[in-house]
Amino acid sequence: MDHAGLDEPIRAAFGDRPLTGLHRLKGGTSKGVYRLAFAGGGTCLAYRWHPDESFWPVQTVLTVGPLGAGTGRAVFLDRHDRLRALGVRVPIVFGLGGTDLALVEDLPGGSLEALLAHDAAAGREALARLRDQLTRMHTAPGVRPDHPEPCEEIVAERGRRALAEAARRVPLISAEQDRLGYALRTRLASVRPRRRHGWVHGELGPDHVLMDAAGEPVLIDIEGAMIFDVEWEHAFLELRFGADYPALHTVELDPARMALYRLVQYLSLVAGPLLLLDGDFPDRGPMLQIAEWNTERVLAEV
Repeated sequence: MDHAGLDEPIRAAFGDRPLTGLHRLKGGTSKGVYRLAFAGGGTCLAYRWHPDESFWPVQTVLTVGPLGAGTGRAVFLDRHDRLRALGVRVPIVFGLGGTDLALVEDLPGGSLEALLAHDAAAGREALARLRDQLTRMHTAPGVRPDHPEPCEEIVAERGRRALAEAARRVPLISAEQDRLGYALRTRLASVRPRRRHGWVHGELGPDHVLMDAAGEPVLIDIEGAMIFDVEWEHAFLELRFGADYPALHTVELDPARMALYRLVQYLSLVAGPLLLLDGDFPDRGPMLQIAEWNTERVLAEV
């Protein structure tokens, strides 16, 4: 993205604030995230949802029902408003431009991941605040998924597709494909029907939590937020937060769902990064490392 098309939304949001800097931040895979610097000081971020900004294929085999389907400005604004209504801290939206641009708050406090690494006491306080927000999401009263199929069936189908894709690319997983397929079937068969659901972020690692000036955690990359089994969230939380995960317990979890959802998360984190690398994603090393780590986790499940 260049300066073209930014003048009008900037003027509408902030008045006459000439730009002195514009650069794309690292890490985004489905949208462009740019930091805008203004003359006289101050910054904001520009989110841009456009095919030119996405490193993913238009549709991947891992998109099953709501899993992997969340993208675009309309989705972002919908999730933004719904999470705010639950009392969850999300970036402030200052203005919109065209059909694919949003100007949003630039958080000054860095990521929760960096905070946990460098200030243990402040990190523990941030985790407690994050747990409060997640509890509001996971216990939201009366929410119903907007898909007719049971969550566990959607996750199992995601697992079957991820297994096929991972086995096609990773010989170690190919050698265990039959046993892994059996594990998916038996774990799904152990899950009992349920009607309780909550709001989940969908991919909440410590890199998707930024800190504001008051020390409040702010959830970003919220387009994948959905009403779903909270175990799907917790299978990812325990993977990404590691030793800090116990501080994020919010509700009683179903062990059968956790067993299924862990395996599917691991399979997805092998297949997904390797699918991404079929394109021109520039930061290849970390994606390969994610796939390797999760290959080990997948194999440990059988």
